[in-house]
Formats: sequence, structure tokens, C-alpha cells
Amino acid sequence: MKIQFKPMLWPSIFSILIFAILISFGTWQVKRLFWKEALIENYITQSQSNPITDPAELEKSSINEFKSIGILGRFLHSNEIYITGKTYEGNAGFHVITPFIMENNKIVLINRGWVSESYKNPDKRKFSLTKGLVKLKGIIRYPQKKGYFVPENDGENGFWFTIVPNQIFDFINIISKKTINDYYIDALRVGEKLTLPIGVDGEPKFRNQHLSYAITWYGLALSLLFVYFSYHVSSGRLIFKKNKRNG
Repeated sequence: MKIQFKPMLWPSIFSILIFAILISFGTWQVKRLFWKEALIENYITQSQSNPITDPAELEKSSINEFKSIGILGRFLHSNEIYITGKTYEGNAGFHVITPFIMENNKIVLINRGWVSESYKNPDKRKFSLTKGLVKLKGIIRYPQKKGYFVPENDGENGFWFTIVPNQIFDFINIISKKTINDYYIDALRVGEKLTLPIGVDGEPKFRNQHLSYAITWYGLALSLLFVYFSYHVSSGRLIFKKNKRNG
């Protein structure tokens, strides 16, 4: 079979460019897929491992993210701040971030969990202002990175969007060698009954749709090839001829 192909210049240049972009997007999603799967595996491994109970261990800078912990200490409720734009089962609200003094006098930030707008004011949820020594169960989380479309934290006006320990400690005027800035702790829910603030449930909640995204981008790339060659066939610029047999 002989093939006669006379590609049109500009449609070919345009198609090659778009094809390369689509393939690169698909490949990027595949890489994100492997990264997300590794992240989920690490979460399960660390969160289900034996918890750290010695406060001295929490002073190390090499603690893995999602490592489970079980520590004693007390909350500094008067210094709590609120991360805006958080939802629970479709309801808008905030995450309550509270400093926590451990037995070794080190201070770490705790994401105690979600409250609705109506319970943001601590005076309306005095039942949640635990006094005295508290046994806290949670998981280690690294400081959050601001996304492209996430505003900067503005503590002066009460707008917090990301948990960055050193920024928060600076704002609430707790500046000393006692503060831990390398991570914060997500408090886990205790018991089946939900109480405010609603902590994390310990199950991984990572969205992992990268495979479907990759298939979509690669599918668009194949569709582009089909349209490109179909157009050249219909315009007579791509012709398939059978070889003539001698005799």
C-alpha cells in the first residue's frame, strides 16, 4: 500500500503544538497520580503506627507528616484563631486553631476542628473550652502552603486561610524558643458522638482523580489526531493506494 500525504502547513503546525500540550498535561497527571498514591500510603502507614507519647520526641525536626501522637497538655483558649472557608458536610464554617502547652512546656498549634459561623465565638460554646490537663490524640501536619488563588493571611482583620505556625505565633504574641514551628497537629475525633469543634476522623480524605484526568487529556490528544488525519483524507491530501500486482 502506498500513502500519499500532503500536510497543510498551518493546520499541521497548530495540531502538533496542541497535541504536545495535551500529551504533556496527561503525563503531568500521571506523575500527580503516583505522588498522590504515595501520599495516601504514607498517611495510612504513619497514622496507624504506634503514637508518639513522649513530648521530647515531638521536638525533633525529622518527624514524618501524618505520624499519630497522644500527648498531655492544656489549651490556651484565649489565643485561638480561626481558619476561614472550611466546610463540614456542605456547611460553611471555620477551623479552630489553639495553642497547646505540653508537659515539657513546649507550645504547639492544634487544629481542633470545625465549627459553624454561629459557634465561632467561644462564648457560645463554653462547653468546648476544656480546662486543665487534656489528653490529646492527633496527627502531625506540616505547615500549609498557600495556593495560587488563596489570599494572604491577614490576622489584623481576622482573615486566616492557611496554617503557618510561625505567622500565627507571631500574631498572638507567643514568641519564644518554646514554640514549635515545624508542624501543627490535627486533633482526632474522640468517640462516636460529634462535639464542637469537630476534629478529623482519621480516614484519608485525599481527592485522587488524576487517573481520570490523565485519560481525558490523552483521549483529547487521540481525538485531535483523528480529526487531523480525517480532514486530510476528506480533502484529498491523504490518500491510501493499493499496490498493483504485476501480471
